[in-house]
Amino acid sequence: MLMQTSVTPPVASPPADFDDDDSLLTRMKADDADAYRLLVERHVDRAYAIALRMLGNVADAEDVAQECMVRAWTHRNNWQVGRAKFSTWLYRVVVNRCIDLKRAPKGTCLDDVPEPIDDQHADAADGIHRREVFGRLEAAIRTLPEQQRVALTLSYFDDLGNGEIAEILGTTVSAVESLLKRGRQGLRERLRHSERDFRHILAGA
Repeated sequence: MLMQTSVTPPVASPPADFDDDDSLLTRMKADDADAYRLLVERHVDRAYAIALRMLGNVADAEDVAQECMVRAWTHRNNWQVGRAKFSTWLYRVVVNRCIDLKRAPKGTCLDDVPEPIDDQHADAADGIHRREVFGRLEAAIRTLPEQQRVALTLSYFDDLGNGEIAEILGTTVSAVESLLKRGRQGLRERLRHSERDFRHILAGA
């Protein structure tokens, strides 16, 4: 006698690309607030980090990140899937907004003090040293001409390729390569006395 067994049909899971950026943007066109929330959670930290490195001020960076993410919602019906990566569009908006803010006449804001590291770790002293060195690097980058500063920020700190940087800046890859070359030359001049520190930090990264 054959025993009958009940088989529970598997629950269908959403497609692997259901939550990719283009899918979220498509869902946002139908006023899907959950899709917008996921997109914000995925990208807002990166947008804030770029703004902070360009502006050097926490409050301004938070405002820019928030404003640009709101713009993603208000412009959702204009998005054309496949035309460009959302991240590229977002970083371009962030960079342009930061440039506008820096050009606007206003009082000078002091750079925010870096957050303290956990000195309970055995390498706390080395961690402090690393933060000081990178602080000098960021400070030196902020003294470069605007386009060089943006290109180096996106390359060094956000690990973007030259192609994506070119899309963000609305220029060519060769122009980005030229900006990076001239920016690095400028950094070498500004950080000449810190060269040994940077070699030590980069070797241990």
